[in-house]
Amino acid sequence: MPYLATSELSSVGSPMLWAGTIAGVLALLVLDFVVTRKPHEVTIKEALGWSAFYIALPLAFGGFIWARFGSGEGVDYLTGYVVEKSLSVDNLFVFMLLLAAFAVPTALAQRVLLFGITGALILRGIFIALGAAALQTLDWAFLLFAAILIFTAIKLLRDTIQGHDQEVDISGMRSVRLLRRFMPVTDEYHGTRLTIRQDDGRRALTPLALAVVAVLATDIVFAVDSVPAVFGITEDPYLVFATNAFALLGLRALYFVLHAALARLVHLSYGLAVILGFIGLKLALHWAHGIWPSVPVIPTELSLIVIVIVLTVVTLTSLRATRNALPAKEDIPADRR
Repeated sequence: MPYLATSELSSVGSPMLWAGTIAGVLALLVLDFVVTRKPHEVTIKEALGWSAFYIALPLAFGGFIWARFGSGEGVDYLTGYVVEKSLSVDNLFVFMLLLAAFAVPTALAQRVLLFGITGALILRGIFIALGAAALQTLDWAFLLFAAILIFTAIKLLRDTIQGHDQEVDISGMRSVRLLRRFMPVTDEYHGTRLTIRQDDGRRALTPLALAVVAVLATDIVFAVDSVPAVFGITEDPYLVFATNAFALLGLRALYFVLHAALARLVHLSYGLAVILGFIGLKLALHWAHGIWPSVPVIPTELSLIVIVIVLTVVTLTSLRATRNALPAKEDIPADRR
């Protein structure tokens, strides 16, 4: 077979490293649940502090990968992390729309996000295992992943142009309709509780439970394009898992840092469509190279450069396009300046 052998797929992730990484991820999740145990509104200072921690941690881990396994694996990890972090910002925009649609109280928003992150980590683990197995046994797996990414890029571009990403129809979500068929739903939130017992003794869901399920349902969609995207950077399952885990863990704090800025990143979806299409092309060329060696492949270093340039361009054009949307100082109430 012209692709990767099992030993190559496991070159970085030794059993001890896998165990240590999974234990570290679980410890960080437990810490996040402890932090969010008592509902409270997240201050920008708190969000910035946690965001700085969750950016410094994966970068330090990347330094470890670079020092321990070499520059090739280090660049693969860094590129994969940038891709996953970029996609996670787009995920945050969808989470923002969902939280607004469910009218989730500000104090409970981080608990909903944390449930969503936990579900996303589980789903990514399943998808990564399936993806690694496919790459080992199926010659056309790279071509399949390429088709998924290119299709997703086209759909994302079309939906962005048509404005579909600006709307969330809660009543039309299958997961929400299914829950309401089997259990009653209360009209009001009850703290962090997902269910309560009503006066008649029946167990009922709270709106918080519906919001959590809606976020988990969107996690499935995110995993479909996220995992193939990072497999387009590196075929090592450990690096794929590590980049996904580190990109997801910081989402809770990053949401509150970027909450206002997300509305200004109006061109982000265009950039993500370009990145997904580019990685899809990279995977297709990789598949073709295994059959026809004369077909060129795209090196990871070039991928990193392209991704950084695309993200920089769409960020600058977004800020330029929305600069007039910022209120003038004289229009801001004195008590909010």
